[in-house]
Amino acid sequence: MLCVLGAAYDARPAPYGDRLVRSAPGERQSYTVKWTPRARDGAVAAYDTRRGTLRWRYARAGHRPVAVVSVRGQVIALWDDGLLTGTDGRSVRWHRALPDTAEWLPAQGGTGVLRPLGRGILAVVTPRRVTAYRTADGDLRWVLPAGEGCLFRPERALHRGAALLVAQPCPRAAWTGQVVAVDDLGRITPDRRPLGNDLPGRGPDTRT
Repeated sequence: MLCVLGAAYDARPAPYGDRLVRSAPGERQSYTVKWTPRARDGAVAAYDTRRGTLRWRYARAGHRPVAVVSVRGQVIALWDDGLLTGTDGRSVRWHRALPDTAEWLPAQGGTGVLRPLGRGILAVVTPRRVTAYRTADGDLRWVLPAGEGCLFRPERALHRGAALLVAQPCPRAAWTGQVVAVDDLGRITPDRRPLGNDLPGRGPDTRT
């Protein structure tokens, strides 16, 4: 009976249709070997930067990645169904679903949506909100909604040092309100008192 239950467990479909395959299953994954991720043939593929050989391939049944970035050894992918995933090449560490993607993602195509902010934080810029996740575990750190009657423009966001400047066109707002500056701790304002983004047990980040 135990053997039957074990076989049934192994045969279960992977959550979210995940299919992660390493090019050499018996080889130990090493972070001293640098690799570059690419969206290719409906999957996320990581290639050794020195040899150009395939290290691993991550696909989801029935879906394709529309944007891919690498942050601190984690590869973050945005898929055509609005799912955000994080993998280190050994396992798919987390999944997060972006809301309202059917309204904008088909036309947007993922351009400019994934924006690394430094210190292991990724900003996901969508028309209605900027959402920040910790790349190590997918933990939600902060959310910045667009102003009333305004929409963010992911493709027009620009990095300036540690800050990300996000265009927010508003029909009746002053020009100063049409650009929002954020960093890994959230919106940049003179009097902010942000929470830290460290993993549990590492202490708070007290920068202002």
